[in-house]
Amino acid sequence: MSYSIRFLAGWLLAAGLTALSSGAQAQGTVTLTGKVSGRTNDTIAVSVRENPLDPKEQITYARLDDKGEFRMALKLDGPARADLVYGDDVADLFLEPGDALDIRFRGSNMAGSVRYKGKGADANTYLTDVTEQFIENDGFQALPDNIMLYEPGFLSFLDYRRKEESKFLKNALEDNKFSEAFRQYAKAEIDYSYANDRLTFPDLREQVVATEGRLKMSPTFYEFLNDKSLTNNAQAMQSEMYQEFLLNYVHYLANSNGKLRTHPDFYQACYDIAKNQLSGPVRPIIMGRVLQESFRFGHVKQSAAMLADFRTIDTKNRYAPVLQQDFDTHKAFAIGAPAPEFRLQTVNGDSVSLRDFRGKLVYLNFWRTTSGLSLRDLPYAADLAKKFEGKNIVFINIALDENEGAWKQLVTSKRLPGVQARAAGGMRSPILRAYALDDVPAYFLLAEDGTFLNTKPKRLSSRAAVDEIKESFGKASTYTSLLSNETAK
Repeated sequence: MSYSIRFLAGWLLAAGLTALSSGAQAQGTVTLTGKVSGRTNDTIAVSVRENPLDPKEQITYARLDDKGEFRMALKLDGPARADLVYGDDVADLFLEPGDALDIRFRGSNMAGSVRYKGKGADANTYLTDVTEQFIENDGFQALPDNIMLYEPGFLSFLDYRRKEESKFLKNALEDNKFSEAFRQYAKAEIDYSYANDRLTFPDLREQVVATEGRLKMSPTFYEFLNDKSLTNNAQAMQSEMYQEFLLNYVHYLANSNGKLRTHPDFYQACYDIAKNQLSGPVRPIIMGRVLQESFRFGHVKQSAAMLADFRTIDTKNRYAPVLQQDFDTHKAFAIGAPAPEFRLQTVNGDSVSLRDFRGKLVYLNFWRTTSGLSLRDLPYAADLAKKFEGKNIVFINIALDENEGAWKQLVTSKRLPGVQARAAGGMRSPILRAYALDDVPAYFLLAEDGTFLNTKPKRLSSRAAVDEIKESFGKASTYTSLLSNETAK
């Protein structure tokens, strides 16, 4: 995947890589055979995500024989995007029922040496060539350099890229026999890479270019969205970029209606937009994507209500079971859910619990003395604590250090502000599991009633952290009021 906006749209939302058939098709078999020269692993695999809302993939493995040769077969309901996986190397595949591909590559460099023959070879050779020509070429990517451009320059870059990609596809169509499904997929990838990159440019640039404020776009910047064929396009169903664009489009419409991610009804607004403005097979998918965002960042009771409504839409029960499982996994960390209680020893030898600070806004900072990112945030933590001195907020810093002495020395020598506590056991501490931490630094903002207000607040070093905290006071009552109003309806 490229280092472009098409990849980093995942910053703005949660990504789902999938490929669906735009219509019902008979299940068929795909046969893959081939040889690995100079093998470095004993197995090869093909991964297909059958359900766009399910992170679990259908993985088919094949063992290499003494000559490095392999053979596998997998069942597909229709054309599908897949990944060819060998060790840590991955290559894109486009598979259709009836394909019989011969795949050969060097074990030390699959992505750079893979070659295809047989039925389906033309499409997959095209994907390999596109990766080499465009994906791996920084000149065709938004990052690292093109994102720095201002609106006119960025639009010129997008127009040039789309022109070159379209020319490349046109030449390939003249020289190869592509199926209609692959033609539609290849065209959609170009069209929706352009649309998605243009739509998300202002947001991503604001995040990446920290030295400048958000750009004010010209009145015509969003006019491309007036093309209604962009949003309900059955021929683009197999393109993952189509789904990414639609999710970002829903976010954009919610923002245009005055709803921000910090608002308690943001995901409800997004859900309603997807429900009312989309149609066809993509509609429940985007609604489901919004639900998955809500499970992670929204209010737990609102998420439950939307999930109940979704069941009336998903009459074939294809997506609801996956969403229910996802909801059950994340509901403990949704907004409005109670934060896990703890009792820890402070640097002064006292014990402190989360319950002690009920009635105050709580900013939790999980860190450790051996983490470079954590240490970099220390000066900002001091500045932030000073800005809110005397306000109804407490900064609780929980160190996940096994070396108690090193922790105490750093805290006292730097005179670190706020509540300084340590979780015995370091990265094996029970609090790590209680808060589902993978690494540090990690931050949580808790409302005055001890419930989660934000599981991914702005970092201590972020210029936006101050404004975010100012806007968070009293939010617990905002959610309670909102839920009461919904109940009264």
